[in-house]
Amino acid sequence: MVFLQLLLKNVRLETGYLYDQTFVTATKTNIFDVLIENGVFIEIAPKIEVSNAVVIDTKKQLLVPSFKEMHTHIDKTYFSGEWKAPTVPTEGIFSRLKEEALLLPKQLHVAEDRAHAMVQHYIKKGHTHIRTHVNVDPQIETKHIEIVKHVLESYQDQITYEIVAFPQHGLLRNGSYFLSILEKALQLGATHIGGVDPALVDRNSREVIKTTFDLAEKYEVGIDIHLHEQNTLGEFDIQQILNEMEQRSFKKDVTISHAFAFADLSEKSLNQLISRMATNKVGLTTTIPIGPGPITIPVKYLYDRGVKVSFGHDSLVDHWSPFGSGDTIQKLNQFIERFGYIDEWHIGQSLKYATGGITPLNLAGEQQWPKIGDTANALLVDAVSSAHLIARQCPISTVISNGKVIHEEEIDLRGEFR
Repeated sequence: MVFLQLLLKNVRLETGYLYDQTFVTATKTNIFDVLIENGVFIEIAPKIEVSNAVVIDTKKQLLVPSFKEMHTHIDKTYFSGEWKAPTVPTEGIFSRLKEEALLLPKQLHVAEDRAHAMVQHYIKKGHTHIRTHVNVDPQIETKHIEIVKHVLESYQDQITYEIVAFPQHGLLRNGSYFLSILEKALQLGATHIGGVDPALVDRNSREVIKTTFDLAEKYEVGIDIHLHEQNTLGEFDIQQILNEMEQRSFKKDVTISHAFAFADLSEKSLNQLISRMATNKVGLTTTIPIGPGPITIPVKYLYDRGVKVSFGHDSLVDHWSPFGSGDTIQKLNQFIERFGYIDEWHIGQSLKYATGGITPLNLAGEQQWPKIGDTANALLVDAVSSAHLIARQCPISTVISNGKVIHEEEIDLRGEFR
């Protein structure tokens, strides 16, 4: 048997917190050697010497968990193409649907190249997992699913991924023929079925949600529904999703993306909804949106009460928005500034929203990552703590996926002075 070994020399690992009485003032770190074999961490010690390993002198860079992009659209993007700003959506989401009916067929000849460009960009920015929503609509039918599946399969030795068959133009409003198209998309290998604003787009929440769960059960896939509906309308649709889960004892992954309703519900309604979400293990994905009205959900409040919240970028640049960067360190920085987190503990613990819940230190400051046996998905960054990484937006030099270096670049190492 051939053992593939990677030895990281002189790695900075977080080992605990420094306190002023009960207040965290800094993160303790020490320098270690870290040995990876066949995709997992197998030894962590002050000094490790082995033969026949690939050796990287990390020069005291910090090792942190790699990122998971939990909400993007690699199939319909301007990224890597020429600049084009979105138009003003005078009819809201329906403006965008009319645009897509004309735009996406015209972009088919560049869709594959642009999807490759986005995946490569996400890898460079530290992501080893991507969940992408992929349009399935009356014009595109399953063409985007086929393109995206082909693109992602070419990176399966570098990243893991999930594909959401996404009926952007509604589930029922396009007739029974469209449902057969959506089923074909699920047959082609989608891992999830999506949905968008069933009360607004289809004007039939109950039937949309029921049909979505019917298809999810039939094809044994998860669910990821986009809800931009606010206040009590959004709350109503979330309750309908939870009702359906409970009635069916549905156990597959269920995610609600955006979930703007959580930003402006009364405290009583909010807490009741959070409790049901946590009980049913329903996750939330947010982009930390900034805009008019209450649309930024209370991330930490939700997470602390048992609702797993993850970050995503949605789009990088497309006909919906020009603002996406694919830079999750920047996204984390935006989050801490939006919520006013300026201390070491709050900033450092925020890393979990981008890593699938993993942080080097637990809430009490005990080291919990990396541990022997953990999958070696990690980043080398020019930072001295997770808090430093996020607050100062420190650069990534090396991306490691399943124990293999998948991206590496020279950076100017400045350590704590960055």
